[in-house]
Amino acid sequence: MTIIHKIYRDDVFEVRHMADEEHDGMRLDQFLGLYLESFSREIIKKKIKANEIEIVGRPGVHKPSSVIHHKDEVIIRFYKSQYEDEYWRGQKLELQTTPEVVYEDTDLLVISKPAFMSTHPAGRHLFNCATVFFELKYNHTIHSLHRIDRETSGILMLGKNPKMATEMMERFEDDDVKKCYLFISKIVPNFSEVDEFIARERMGNPEEGLKRIVVKCYPENSPEGKHATTYFYLLEKNDKYVIGLACPQTGRQHQIRVHAKAHGLPLVGDKLYLGDYEMFQRFKDNEAFESDFNLMELPRHALHAIALKIPYKKEEKLFLTSIPKDLAEWITHKTEFSISKLEEKIQISVKKYYNNFK
Repeated sequence: MTIIHKIYRDDVFEVRHMADEEHDGMRLDQFLGLYLESFSREIIKKKIKANEIEIVGRPGVHKPSSVIHHKDEVIIRFYKSQYEDEYWRGQKLELQTTPEVVYEDTDLLVISKPAFMSTHPAGRHLFNCATVFFELKYNHTIHSLHRIDRETSGILMLGKNPKMATEMMERFEDDDVKKCYLFISKIVPNFSEVDEFIARERMGNPEEGLKRIVVKCYPENSPEGKHATTYFYLLEKNDKYVIGLACPQTGRQHQIRVHAKAHGLPLVGDKLYLGDYEMFQRFKDNEAFESDFNLMELPRHALHAIALKIPYKKEEKLFLTSIPKDLAEWITHKTEFSISKLEEKIQISVKKYYNNFK
């Protein structure tokens, strides 16, 4: 399935596909299913009946059973809907949709991505995306160099042209990039009370189907999973919560969240690892219990990519952002920790960490 072009507007996303030779004779709904992997067959059929699908040059009403031929061009239209919304205790959240620009030149954009903004369009999240925001602003393609989870906020790098995108992505692939995340955790009984530690538990996805999103950890000497290493530095703690920095040395899925839980510090707001898969699904379906909200305390997991160090144009660049508004408000409301003192500690600890990895 070849993508010919994509068009974004304020409330509609349009993508045009060309059918390859292998798709000749395929049903329209089956063809669409190759691209719309996260959509059920019923939703795909509804899109066809709603005239949100167009086979270019073929007049009349399309049906799920309409046959696709080699080199047919198929336009899929997505309209902004409730799938882009987020809710907390039954109330729609007012999301931040404008990223803060941390650094910008002719080749590179470094932003502080808001929570619930995707790095790039994926699944049902097509509009509130970092690449889409800047493509609409600059009217040309913006390249994602790496990604962070939708709920995770913080430093994200974007390329303004293919040459720079290729060069910077090689930095990530060659492990030339050092990342540091701010996290807020609840303290559970297996927390060791140390202020610094290294987590080396291995990680894997043993489940199949929908549960494959759940990452499990195994002992460092286990044959299961893949190796993973995260440095943890605690900045503030009381009898209930810890605020600290997590610096991953590897890039496993959910690495910080899983390592934090393994050491008695599950992240506040983490529906999978402070909660469980069933709770995660309840939130996804807007069917969370009152007890779920009380346990989570925040609409999203408390993880913020606060710093990133990378070689750029023959010098080492350190990009640093501040504590986001939602986490700062939670800290002020729930703890006696000073935001200004916390920011000072972050500055000192981040620079100390990066000086150890010159």
